Amino acid sequence: MRHLTILIFSVLSINFSHSQINEIGVFVGGSNFIGDVGATDYISPNQLAIGGIYKWNRSKRHSYRASVIFTELEGIDNNSDDLRRIQRGYEFNTKITEISAGMEFTFMDFNLHSGEKLWTPYLYSGISLAHHDNYYFLNGLQTPENSSSWAYGVPITLGFKTNFLGNIILGIEVSARYTFSDEIDGSIPDDQWRQQYRFGNINNNDWYVFSGITLTYTFGENPCFCVE
Repeated sequence: MRHLTILIFSVLSINFSHSQINEIGVFVGGSNFIGDVGATDYISPNQLAIGGIYKWNRSKRHSYRASVIFTELEGIDNNSDDLRRIQRGYEFNTKITEISAGMEFTFMDFNLHSGEKLWTPYLYSGISLAHHDNYYFLNGLQTPENSSSWAYGVPITLGFKTNFLGNIILGIEVSARYTFSDEIDGSIPDDQWRQQYRFGNINNNDWYVFSGITLTYTFGENPCFCVE
């Protein structure tokens, strides 16, 4: 029985190793923030965003995907179309490190071993974690709380990709992050005893958006996209 179990696991391991194809590369683009400070334009990158991305293509239509992206989120009331924000004149900026993982779905078959030039729109979603320092506004100025938090979120991504050069895949995407936090811009302090400094719409959580390109290199064995 022990030998049979080892044999089964060995066969499964061999099948698994020959059924996967990997992509690894970079994301380069910009970010913009949507919250209680600054402009509320949905796609308006104003800070550099850069990071790494990995995909495991499970089939011709879906992939498991993970990324780490670094950026600085910025909000300036004077750049807003809201007269009340312009009169208030708040400004903030904070560095974030975001980890995201989830699943990417393509609208058309994307078999990288077909030997053909391919292209397809795609959707990506999953879960994200953004690490940021905590701030609040004191006398109109961004003031550090000397602590940090993780903002959980949901990425909502629409993109287009093509294998334009051999094993190199180019993607263009816009990815909104809806977070379950209202602390990124300092409108709600993290410390409970500073809650008198909160402002803005406490019923709306923070958003931020990445707009840019992905360049990934694909490698691995020819996958067996079998019908199960």
